[in-house]
Amino acid sequence: MNRKSSRHVVTEYRLTAAIAEKRIRSLAVSSDTIVWSNHAHDRMEERDIYDVDVLRVLRSGCIAGQPEQTSSGEWKCKMSSPIRGAREVGVVTIILKSNRLFIKTVEWEDLP
Repeated sequence: MNRKSSRHVVTEYRLTAAIAEKRIRSLAVSSDTIVWSNHAHDRMEERDIYDVDVLRVLRSGCIAGQPEQTSSGEWKCKMSSPIRGAREVGVVTIILKSNRLFIKTVEWEDLP
């Protein structure tokens, strides 16, 4: 066998928004799989966004944009959903390799 034919082609995996959304929703069913950053807690307090709002977004919201791979090979996504009438909340979430969710920050999507 010559050297060229022994090479393997490696296909890079790209997480799609649809698959990320399903993974986040399924992991968010249990609050035991969610890790909250101090920054997220600070932003929630500052913006009057409650943990029940964040859980609702994770469990029934939609991915905003495309997932981005972090330097450690995990996936960062933003889930968003309207709450309290017409206000929309964005939850920046990292899907950890340990099959948990890390809540990085929480923000109002309807502010400039």
